[in-house]
Amino acid sequence: MDVLDLARTQFAVTGSLHFLFVVLTLGLAPLVAIMHTRWALSGKPLHEGMTRFWGQIYVINYALGIVTGLVMEFQFGLAWSGLSHYAGDVFGAPLAMETLVAFFLESTFLGLWIFGWNRLPRWAHLACIWLVTLTAYASAFFIMVANSFLQNPAGAVVSGDRMELTDFGALLTNQSLVFSFPHVIGAGLFTGGMVLVGASAYRLRRRAQEVEFFSRSLRMGVVTAVIGILLTLGFGYAQFAGVPDGKFGDHNTAAAVPLGLMIEFGQLLGLFVLFVMLPMIGILPRARWTHPILIAMTPLPFVLSILGWMAREIGRQPWMIWERLTVADAMSPGLTSGMVTTSLIGFTAVLGLLAVVDYVLIARVIRRGPHALDLGATTREEPRTPALSH
Repeated sequence: MDVLDLARTQFAVTGSLHFLFVVLTLGLAPLVAIMHTRWALSGKPLHEGMTRFWGQIYVINYALGIVTGLVMEFQFGLAWSGLSHYAGDVFGAPLAMETLVAFFLESTFLGLWIFGWNRLPRWAHLACIWLVTLTAYASAFFIMVANSFLQNPAGAVVSGDRMELTDFGALLTNQSLVFSFPHVIGAGLFTGGMVLVGASAYRLRRRAQEVEFFSRSLRMGVVTAVIGILLTLGFGYAQFAGVPDGKFGDHNTAAAVPLGLMIEFGQLLGLFVLFVMLPMIGILPRARWTHPILIAMTPLPFVLSILGWMAREIGRQPWMIWERLTVADAMSPGLTSGMVTTSLIGFTAVLGLLAVVDYVLIARVIRRGPHALDLGATTREEPRTPALSH
């Protein structure tokens, strides 16, 4: 591969691996907040146990996901300085907002939630996890603002050899953003719901003692996954109304057929999941034969999320900014194949290792079950075992 293809591959690999963490964060955050709300209102140990168990999984994924985000920042500086020079005044603004929201507000509120257990007043502690959820969604919003600008450069004009922001409101109401942001939120809910479904089905299939604990988690996951896939499919189809002419064909004829198959494959798989999940709402968790099916379906939202991003990004080629800046011109000058190959190997190794560690740590928590949890444990006692029933 030449240096351009290597740079594109590097961005595709690192972006896809990072998004695996992001989509799970977006799905688990509101679910943990809902569980915490139930606990705050009822005071029942069962709801506290669910909050601590699923909250610990959320914290693991968030902590490792932050590191993968830092790798993405390095990549922009190393390989895509042409984009920064040409459109940094526009493209950089939402990225800066995302950094402020994710690395300052979101992490601050999450830290207060983690270390405020048994220390903060009940309602202040609850507010922290809802603020974590809101800032996580705000972070995703600003990322989609930046990405939508690449798809449709609204609110900016070309001045000399650079683009200048002329209408921040147009940037925030970009036609490409209006449907793509809810689409991503739906994908997050689908992913978070399916992780609850798969983990709960695994515990129930092992005939774990916490039947009520994981039965409730399973039902909550199925309902969330159905809502998520409906949002994903609905807003996914709606996005085609704003797709510019030629995005999937005229400018990139060689990629038109595989992109079309990728989109159709994703839509059909989403519909399959939907029609499998809906009937199961009425029979779960009594029917034990459904558990292997649900466990096997757990990776599907991650696969569909990556396919969606690939279709959105590959279809824009050869443009980095649609009909304004090509990918070749967006690259940093002076890059060699050896330099990009070295960074590709390094970034892939780091992010791949983080993904494996994330899976291993989450799997360990699931196998152990809701016992001896670190989240919410006090220093004056051993980590508590949550009540398994009312």
